[in-house]
Amino acid sequence: MTTAHRDYHPDLARAARLLPHGLAGPRSLRIVRVLQAGLTRVQRARGVDVRTLPSGASVRIFGPAGASADAPALVWIHGGGFVLGEAAQDDQLCQRFAAELGAVVVSVDYRLAPEHPFPAALDDCHEALALARDLDGVDPMRVAIGGASAGGGLAAQLALRVKERGETAPVLQLLAYPMLDDRTAADGPSPMESRLRMWNSSSNRFGWSSYLGGAAPEIVAPARREDLAGLAPAWIGVGDLDLFHDEDVAYAKQLRESGVDCDLEVIPGAYHAFDLMQTKAPVSREFFRMQTAALRTAFASPGRDGT
Repeated sequence: MTTAHRDYHPDLARAARLLPHGLAGPRSLRIVRVLQAGLTRVQRARGVDVRTLPSGASVRIFGPAGASADAPALVWIHGGGFVLGEAAQDDQLCQRFAAELGAVVVSVDYRLAPEHPFPAALDDCHEALALARDLDGVDPMRVAIGGASAGGGLAAQLALRVKERGETAPVLQLLAYPMLDDRTAADGPSPMESRLRMWNSSSNRFGWSSYLGGAAPEIVAPARREDLAGLAPAWIGVGDLDLFHDEDVAYAKQLRESGVDCDLEVIPGAYHAFDLMQTKAPVSREFFRMQTAALRTAFASPGRDGT
């Protein structure tokens, strides 16, 4: 970790000390999935439009009240290290995005590794993007993609795929503490291991090995890609007590050096997924405001990427 900051943010400190260091491992995966599913059932919103994708995965669609006939859209991808979670865990967040932005939000319930390694989840997200562009009432030229943690990593992978296939670029890739580089902590614990919360080095190694399967990381991990020119503009936000801090800062630098517009926000004292664990904390509310501000700007000026 390059920053000298070591203390949790005052808004987060009390709860942070009680949270686990990591969530996923080969022995704990099944029980964590069961526990998460139980919590998600409590959080699940009612009356959501659920549609099945060609792959068999599904999406959950949130529409704002009084949306215009040409509303913008956000394709949102949940986190979980490629091995955990479901779209419904972010129902409240997606409702907030829709209400705040007057946008349609398409939340992807993608297939999880290790049962479904690369490219299954990416294929699901790609199909969700196509569905979002075709929705009645959505302006297909004002569609953003985004996600948190592994969802942010999938959004970055999706931006690369869209560019390589010559498809219409999203107006923004919104990357909240994205999981971008399989080399992070690949050789052992992070120097700040004791300060990590929610996702640590061992969880990261398990998540990446499960997702990669037999695929070459050079074609999967966005941080390993050499040619980032022509990608959609990006917003990246990460805490400085997050395992992904260094890889996210490095990716922002690489994007900028490739001529891609990229806004980087580093939150002092914030751990991984702090905004989802402590949604009412002032620093979490400010993090959400930053994201909606970036999306609002992107929706107001499609074609920032020059396409």
